Parts: sequence; C-alpha cells; structure tokens
Amino acid sequence: MWDREYTSYTVRPMQIGILGGTGPAGRALAVRLASVGFETVVGSRAAPRAAQICEGVLAEWPGQDIPQSGAAPPAAAACEVVVVATPWDAAAATAATVADELAGKVVISMANALAKMGREFQPLIPSRGSIATAVQAAVPQALVSAALQHVPAHDLGDLSQPVDCDVLVCSDHPEATTTTMAIMDKLPGVRALDAGPLSCATPVEAFTAVLLHLNVRYKTRVAVRFTGLDL
Repeated sequence: MWDREYTSYTVRPMQIGILGGTGPAGRALAVRLASVGFETVVGSRAAPRAAQICEGVLAEWPGQDIPQSGAAPPAAAACEVVVVATPWDAAAATAATVADELAGKVVISMANALAKMGREFQPLIPSRGSIATAVQAAVPQALVSAALQHVPAHDLGDLSQPVDCDVLVCSDHPEATTTTMAIMDKLPGVRALDAGPLSCATPVEAFTAVLLHLNVRYKTRVAVRFTGLDL
C-alpha cells in the first residue's frame, strides 16, 4: 500500500548538475532552473561544447541572471542534485560512469523510451520497466526520481513564458520525491504532483507517445493538467 503525503516547502538555493546538458532537453532545463535561482552545471563529455552552450544561452537572454557553467560529467555529477538528461538509450550507462559521485544524492531521470515507426511514435518498455528504474539499477546508492517526461523542451527553454503544466514525480525514496517536487514547484506555471513509486514511471514515460501524437495531429504542443485535486 502506497501511503505518504507531500508537504510543500521552500527549497534552498543549490547547485544542480545536468548530465547530457547540451541536448535540447538538458539545455532547456538548465536555463530554466538557472533563471529561478539555481546554479546549474551543464555536463558533457565535450566540456568545450558545454561552455559554448552556456555562452549561447547568455547571448539569447541578455539581462537575465543565469548562473550556469559548462563542465565534464564528473563535475556535473558532483553537484547536490543531478539530472540525467541524455537520450534514453544512454541514460543508465551515463549515470553508471559517475556512480560514486551520485551515491546518496537525488538523481532525476527525465528520459522517455520512444521510437518513431513511420508516422507513429511507439513507447518502448525497457527490460526494467522504465528508464528511471534502469537508472536506479545503474546507481543503486542514489535516490532516483522520474520527472519532466511530459514537458516539451521548447516550453522549458522559453524564459519569456511560464511552463504551464503539471509534472508527475515518481520515486521509491521520500527524500527524492520531496526534493524533486520542491525544485519543480519553483518553475513558473509548474505544479508538481506525487505520482507514486518508481514503478509508476513505466506508464508515465510511455504516455509521452500519446502527447507527441496529439502534437502532430493538432499542430501544437500539448501539456498535461489534472483536475479534481484540492491542493
């Protein structure tokens, strides 16, 4: 029986590392987190590329206070909280390369396992059920949560607009759930929701295929909002 209650609290400023931070999702999340007061470290195997990404962000948003820097993966993994933002098929392997640095930390997995077959987006079910559970298996001493699977990278990276969506958070670790939700709640327009244990990441990740089909069908970028919650 899953029985717990999330109590909102004000998260303190912290340093957040983004593994795979030069990709669309990682880059967008890094700038959004930095814009609300977190110091972000964009991690990439090509550290000069990460530095270039950070310089480009500053040029794109002049006048914004965006405290971020580029570094190699170990430096990003040394942060207080770490996000795995690599492509889905590299998420667990990337986390495993910095397992020692991630031990005891909250690690947020944001990938979805999807394949495009013709005109269809098909969800793939990894052997462990989800990408988030695969990351947890790769770094067993870390506190892994799944979050941000349904947020378009474009919306995350556009600082001129609020994100305007609910973010489902799944984890087997109450500390990871609480920390992840507090971070998400700092993003303008975002409401974080406790969606249960890490096993629930399987349908959460797979549902992204439905959202992509809606985007194609209606030529838009849909977002998830839940009604009936008295929060």
